[in-house]
Amino acid sequence: MIKKMKNSRSSMRARVIAMSMMGMLLSGGLVGLLPNTVEAGDENNAVNNDTVVLRVCNWEEYIDLGEWEEDEVIDLDNGDIFGENPLYEDFEEWYFENYGVKVEVEYSCFGTNEELYNMLTIGDVYDLVCPSDYMIMKLMSEDKLVQYSDSFFDADNEENYYVRGASPFIQQAFEENEINGEAWKNYAACYMWGVTGMLYNPEEVPREDAMTWQILNNPDYCRQVTVKDNVRDTMFAGLGALKSELLLSEEFVSSDDYSLRLKDEMNDVSEETLDVLQNYLQQVRKNAYSFESDSGKADMITGKVLANLQWSGDAVYAMDQAEEDDYYLEFAIPYECTNLWFDGWVMLKSGIGESAAKKQAAEAFVNYLSMPENAVRNMYYIGYTSAITGGEYDDTVFQYIDWTYSAEEDEDPENLVEYNVGYYFTGEEDNEDYVICTTEDQTRRQLYAQYPPKDAIDRSAIMWYFDADANARVNQMWINVRCFNAKSIPVWLWVVIGAAFAAAIYIIVRTKLINRSK
Repeated sequence: MIKKMKNSRSSMRARVIAMSMMGMLLSGGLVGLLPNTVEAGDENNAVNNDTVVLRVCNWEEYIDLGEWEEDEVIDLDNGDIFGENPLYEDFEEWYFENYGVKVEVEYSCFGTNEELYNMLTIGDVYDLVCPSDYMIMKLMSEDKLVQYSDSFFDADNEENYYVRGASPFIQQAFEENEINGEAWKNYAACYMWGVTGMLYNPEEVPREDAMTWQILNNPDYCRQVTVKDNVRDTMFAGLGALKSELLLSEEFVSSDDYSLRLKDEMNDVSEETLDVLQNYLQQVRKNAYSFESDSGKADMITGKVLANLQWSGDAVYAMDQAEEDDYYLEFAIPYECTNLWFDGWVMLKSGIGESAAKKQAAEAFVNYLSMPENAVRNMYYIGYTSAITGGEYDDTVFQYIDWTYSAEEDEDPENLVEYNVGYYFTGEEDNEDYVICTTEDQTRRQLYAQYPPKDAIDRSAIMWYFDADANARVNQMWINVRCFNAKSIPVWLWVVIGAAFAAAIYIIVRTKLINRSK
């Protein structure tokens, strides 16, 4: 048992729920009811009566909305943390106190990256949005983003909580990855991050089976595995399974350019690879219980299935919920590789425009969410892992992790292990200042999912943004997997189908002629 359980309200992204709701709005012709649809560049909408209007769009249930119960106070050495109001409302008060300017946050939500992009395409205007890595790349490539100001990266400014407190691991990733020669960090500030893996029932599934993507098509778990109804996540897992022998080979793993080669292999969208992948995923579809969007957690919690391709944050949520019924699930990050993903805050040209007031408010909003106590509030409420560690300035986030996952004082010493998260907090893998004394099972459960060990991060790869031609190939492959693939039907079967169709027409026509003659 872990020392303190997360709030039972800690939720998954709920992306599919949001997508369905938004889809109903759009299909019902209610686009006009969606907030923040204004003319781009209209300064009257940016500042009204000396009040800056900041239009923010984020994933559903992806920020602390407050209204915590009285017994939910997080009591750390650095002080108590409690969520009474939505964070974006608290920001309004904080901004006025610190900048002497009133700001009004118009907060909206979206369901998927594609939905956000479509919302922007049809004319919805926002100042600050929080898409995932590949959509950030797409918006960068289309020159739709505003750069963060130089002052935002001034680490000597105590109010620049993001640059002072974001994980070195995260900051390095955002500095090293580029689009058209521009580093991500110039346009995006990381908000939450995680990996993909397999959530599984350890009573029925040996960990060795869950530690490989090949479990998706393992006949031992026929109709007992669920797969994401999401082309990028399932494609990545499928590639990991198909290339398992290569990815685990000593020559590949020990190569000097391992990380680069891994990224190339896991972003292989050549026609030849996609043909093989399509055939493999069609077999996975036959083996799987379902391709699911949001039901996988519930199916695992109720025991309907034994394993589920899952995001780390949703895996934490499922493990928390199952544990309330004394039902224990575990999380595995496959040996082959894992998909490292990020969600980040970006400023849009269509909203920010040339308004210095709005840009200042947007950057301040990111910094406010990056305050260690607010990062804790968000992690507690939504169950995902913040990019914020507090750096050398503040150890509140580490205190929270220790508060959440350290073992009870009366725990059997033989069941205790040391779990080092130093690489994430300082960049130093064996930093003894960031060791959590926890139970042995946490090396396979919530702590492992939220803060994967260094060796798991070393075998991670970011799935890239594909150009139009590659996207077309990927989407067609997915359509063939999820829907009807005419090419998969042999010629002889087409002949049978044609003959049956012709016979049916003949019978219908003959019947009509007979009826007319009567």
